[in-house]
Amino acid sequence: MTSTADTIHYVIGDIHGQDEQLCALLDAIQSRHTWKHPEQRGKLIYLGDYIDRGAGSKAVIERVMRGVEGFDSIYLKGNHEALILDCLETEERPAWGTWMAVGGRPTLKSFGYDLAHERYNSERLSEVLGDTILQWLQSLQIYYRHADFLCVHAGLIPNVLLEHQNEKDLLWVRRKFLDSDFDFGFGVIHGHTSSQRPVVKRNRIGIDTGAGKEGELTALIVDRAWADLVKSPTFISV
Repeated sequence: MTSTADTIHYVIGDIHGQDEQLCALLDAIQSRHTWKHPEQRGKLIYLGDYIDRGAGSKAVIERVMRGVEGFDSIYLKGNHEALILDCLETEERPAWGTWMAVGGRPTLKSFGYDLAHERYNSERLSEVLGDTILQWLQSLQIYYRHADFLCVHAGLIPNVLLEHQNEKDLLWVRRKFLDSDFDFGFGVIHGHTSSQRPVVKRNRIGIDTGAGKEGELTALIVDRAWADLVKSPTFISV
């Protein structure tokens, strides 16, 4: 189906330091967009979790920050970005230990941070990240809403108005959101909870397909109204 929308949206799931997969996915998006929608603008929406688990965390951040010619970009925050931001504010073991437990070590290594010698050092972490990346991390959006869909890292709490949602829930929620068929008044596109294939429900589409866990990296093409999208979604996976 050809869209009459001014902009075609490409929503990209959790990357987790997989720079080669990201490069391949962006190439595939560019090729398809040139073929299918040469007269329309493209917009890339990243759902967060750029870092951790994979060795290419720094390379991923640098690649998404550079942008893609002919496309606008929207950068959302994931729970893994929340963790690194927490560690920039403290050297306490609980914060750093939580980050290390979910894949922070490869991220530190990609930035040249030697954890064995430098231990938990917020000042050193800020130094290796550099001002440009640090400012980018601090500027990440919590959600993006357009027309009849909303993009967010983890999900929403049912029966709570969008403006009353808690940031921590939007970055971390699982079962309260995943098990609900609540109609939010818009479709929700999210990552955070991985599955082998995208998950398509009436009220949500999940596109974390396990990049960083030997799974694929997936993008959802949003080129039609939500009611039609959930009937026949188009994905690009690498």
